[in-house]
Amino acid sequence: MILPNSKTIIFITGAFVSHHGWDAWIAFYKSKGYTCIAPPWPFKDAPAHELRERQPNDTDLAGLRLETLLQHYIDIIAALPEKPIAIGHSLGGLLVQLLVNRDLVLAGVAIHSVPPQGVRSFEWSFIKSIWKPLGYFTPKNKTHLMSIDEWKYAFTNGMSHEEQLISYQENTIPESKQVLRDTLTDAAAVDFNKPHAPLLFISGSADHIMPESLNYSNYLKYEKSHSVTDYKEFKGKNHFVLGLPTWHDEADYILSWFEILQH
Repeated sequence: MILPNSKTIIFITGAFVSHHGWDAWIAFYKSKGYTCIAPPWPFKDAPAHELRERQPNDTDLAGLRLETLLQHYIDIIAALPEKPIAIGHSLGGLLVQLLVNRDLVLAGVAIHSVPPQGVRSFEWSFIKSIWKPLGYFTPKNKTHLMSIDEWKYAFTNGMSHEEQLISYQENTIPESKQVLRDTLTDAAAVDFNKPHAPLLFISGSADHIMPESLNYSNYLKYEKSHSVTDYKEFKGKNHFVLGLPTWHDEADYILSWFEILQH
């Protein structure tokens, strides 16, 4: 048995979106006997429309840094009755990698993950998607809210116009530029040679903002001789993978991965 039989899962949300994107996933894993939580980021514990309405006065969120965000989840995990499994999407996937690297979770799943420091992509879709959110020529004390056009390109490419609009209204929230910029610094550093808990990378071939090639490069960075490190690509999946009608593809695969490691 590689993975102890933990029944606690912490879901970690990425940037730009509400933590309620995990609601269907929580219901699914609860039906399989897991205790599940999806704690919001600091300053994001409100519905998406309310968080959008806080601009331009959401200065607390604008000041959020990656180290503070990571500590937020470390503190939550420390208060749990058992060491959890962590599943994260996008920037949440980076947080999962940082938690795995610190031996704070029993296993980690990084879905369409933001990479740690030093893993780069020069794909145009990646550069186009992240340039405005990083906002290097804009005030760092103001949050960035994706426009509908940014959302269509970075998250929901390939979906119908109606689906893109509905998903935007239900999910999109302002984001700290400083957290995003911190992903390029030592705050996002991972020791790829350190033995670690089982780690699964999931990518999508249609993802613009976190391309499949970037996720695969991230996976390849890890030394695999001493630790379980797995990779799975799903064809045709964009960055809105958690909310696609086909989200069960990933959820079922992850569940099967758990079961294999627990036997």
